[in-house]
Amino acid sequence: MQIQELYQLFLQHPSVQTDTRKMEHGDIFFALKGPNFNGNLFVKQALDTGAAFAVVDEAPPFEDKRVIVVDNALNTLQQLAGYHRSRFSIPFIAITGSNGKTTTKELLHAVLATTYKTYTTRGNLNNHIGIPLTLLSVKPDAEMAIIEMGANHLKEIEGYCRYAQPTHGIITNCGKAHLEGFGSAEGVRKAKGELYDYLKQQQGTAFVMRDYDYLNTMSSGIPHIVTYGTSSASVIGKLKQSHPFLEVELAGQKSDAIIHSRLVGDYNLPNILAAVAVGRHFKVSDDRIKKAIEEHEPSNSRSQLLKRGSNTIILDAYNANPSSMKAAIENFAKMPDTNKILVLGAMAELGMESRSEHSAIIDLLNRYAWKDVILVGGDFEHYSNSCRFFRSSAEARDWLQLHPQTASTFLIKGSRSTQMELIVDAF
Repeated sequence: MQIQELYQLFLQHPSVQTDTRKMEHGDIFFALKGPNFNGNLFVKQALDTGAAFAVVDEAPPFEDKRVIVVDNALNTLQQLAGYHRSRFSIPFIAITGSNGKTTTKELLHAVLATTYKTYTTRGNLNNHIGIPLTLLSVKPDAEMAIIEMGANHLKEIEGYCRYAQPTHGIITNCGKAHLEGFGSAEGVRKAKGELYDYLKQQQGTAFVMRDYDYLNTMSSGIPHIVTYGTSSASVIGKLKQSHPFLEVELAGQKSDAIIHSRLVGDYNLPNILAAVAVGRHFKVSDDRIKKAIEEHEPSNSRSQLLKRGSNTIILDAYNANPSSMKAAIENFAKMPDTNKILVLGAMAELGMESRSEHSAIIDLLNRYAWKDVILVGGDFEHYSNSCRFFRSSAEARDWLQLHPQTASTFLIKGSRSTQMELIVDAF
């Protein structure tokens, strides 16, 4: 079946699903395969649940007119998403980077949705499956679309751009993340820079953080650039206060142009400025921009400030890499609170650099005085003599339950694989 024919079926049944547990009547089921799963084994279940059609790359042991056999179900899903994307002539904003992608995406959505019908990546669906699903979720009434792009190896962003076809783009930063796949910090820049490469080819627009010299260099040649930063930029903002929540003062504005966010950590300053820059570029009023950012409530373990009895918890546990871990620790050290306790999970996907990067974090911790430091999993095990160490977040949680803390401030952070959000159950 040609993509054009499949697209006609999609127009009749404009809802795609890859998980039979989430199937709804009338969905089109794509039987995807991975190292630990094979959607082809669940085709009958999908049809029995009410799937309008099932796209498979392994013919099932039964005949059904609703089964569409293709060479590769994932490739077909991506091609369908690209074909759907090509039906739109609206701005598609792609966001990638080592840190802050999801927070920036959520802030952009909050700002743009005040003025435009805006579709956005749901949750963290930013990979080879999530991006096509996001594209296919964009409805005909769309006026804006925001697509988050994660990556852990070269040529990945390049592939996403081929079918997401962004008109605008943001690289939040390039830090030490996924070194196992990228090989080096230079590899990270090359991989993230694939978004800039696409924008150069397609005469697109980039929103660039002026403070980062490497982004200024990488973006050279893009025909349309909007800058933001703390100086010498189209949108200038400075940190006014970072505790307990981040406050940003926009330069050249009236005295009340201070954004009182609900985000924790001065490392979120560039994310807020990016949202302001994008909002202004698309003619969203300053009043709406300010209100949208101030009303944005962080969730999903990202820069959340929680109160549990007499304790305060900074929960920034969705993910971690050396760059984001360093920023979080330094921000925590500057906070005026006393009785500060760190609960840090190991950083994943660092390859040969893992041991040295964990060692660098220990060196950073030793520069400050803490009430306690609790390390969890991975290469933090090598430093169990200098700090409390537990093999899992569940073990650390159980210890905290047996040794309750009061009037303390906690920073909880770690890679997704360590499940550091479980620590909150101790309070």
